[in-house]
Amino acid sequence: MTRRQQMIAWMAIIVITFTLLIVLRDMLLPFIAAMAIAYLLDPAADWMERRGVRRWLATLLIIGLFFVVATLIVVLLVPLVSDQFAKFMDHLPEYVAWFNQRLLPYVQGVAGSFGIDLTHDPKTALAGQGEQVMKVVGGVLTGLLGGGQAIFNVLSLLVITPVVGFYLLRDWDRMIAQINDYLPLDHAETIREQAREIDKVLAGFVRGQMLVCLFLAAFYGLGLTLFGLQFGLFIGITAGMISFIPYVGTTLGFVVGIGVAIAQFWNEPVWIAAVAGVFIVGQMIEGNVLHPVLIGDRVGLHPVWIMFALLAGGSLFGFVGILVSVPLFAVIGVLARFTLERYRQSYLYRPGAPPKKIE
Repeated sequence: MTRRQQMIAWMAIIVITFTLLIVLRDMLLPFIAAMAIAYLLDPAADWMERRGVRRWLATLLIIGLFFVVATLIVVLLVPLVSDQFAKFMDHLPEYVAWFNQRLLPYVQGVAGSFGIDLTHDPKTALAGQGEQVMKVVGGVLTGLLGGGQAIFNVLSLLVITPVVGFYLLRDWDRMIAQINDYLPLDHAETIREQAREIDKVLAGFVRGQMLVCLFLAAFYGLGLTLFGLQFGLFIGITAGMISFIPYVGTTLGFVVGIGVAIAQFWNEPVWIAAVAGVFIVGQMIEGNVLHPVLIGDRVGLHPVWIMFALLAGGSLFGFVGILVSVPLFAVIGVLARFTLERYRQSYLYRPGAPPKKIE
C-alpha cells in the first residue's frame, strides 16, 4: 500500500468513526463512562496484580469498591445538594430584591462616576434577566431529568456501566497488547511514542484534575457550611466540581458565595471576609500544592483550548460530548504538536532540505 493509499485509508477510518459517534451518541454514555472508569482504575489493578492478586479478582474488588463509594456519595450528598439548590432558587427573587434595595444605589453611583448610566429602569432589567436564568435552568433540568430517555440513561449507568467497566478493566492490558500487535510495522515506534505522550497528558489532566475538583468541592463545601453560609454546601460543591473549567468554577463560586454572604451577613463584615477567605485559601492550595503535585506541566492544555473543547463537544454531542471533549482535544493537541514538529523538519519549512518522495 502506497503512502497516499494509507492516508486515504486513515481518513476514511476517521470519517466513519466520527459519523458513528454522531449517529450513536444517545447510547454512548454508559460505555464512555465505563471506559473512563477502566482507564482511571487501571493503575490500581496493575498495582494489585504485581503483588500477586489475580487480575479478575483485583478488577472485581476495585470496581466493587468504586461503585460502593460512588453510591454512598450519591445517596448522602445528592439529596442535600438538590434540596439546597431548590431552596436557593426559591430565595433568588429575594436576593434580587435585596440587591435592588441595598446595593444598586451604590453601583449606580460608582457607574455614574465613570459616565455610565444605569438609572433606566434597572429593576425591570434585573427581573427580566432573572426570568431568563430561571428558564435556562428549568430547560437544563428538564433535559437532564425529564422523559423516558433520561430514565433509560440512569438505568443504563446503574446496570450497564459496572458490567462493561468490569470487563474493560479486566482485559485492559490484553486489549492494549492486541492493539499494539496491529500497528503498522514501519510506524509502530512513532505511534507508541505518541500514545505514551497522550497517556501522560490524559493521566495528568483526567486523573489529576479529578482529584483537584474533588478536593476543592469538599474544601469549599465544608468551609462555607462551617461558616454558616446559606446554601454553602451547594455553592461549594458546585464551584469545586466545575473547577476543571479554568477560572470558571472558583470565579462563579466566589461571586455567588460573596453575594449570598453580603445578603446574609450585611452587618457582619467579618463573616463576609471569612467566606472570601475560603475561596482564597482554596485557590492558594490548588495553585501551590495540588496543581504542581497532581498535574504539573505534563498536560500542556491551554485554558482557551479547554473552554473551546467543552463548548464544541457540548454543541456536537450534548452531555456525552462534554465528558469526552477535553480528553479528545488533549489527543488532538498531542497529534497537532507532533505534526508541527514534523513540519519544522520538512522541506516546506526548511527549503534546503530535500523533499521526501511520496510513493
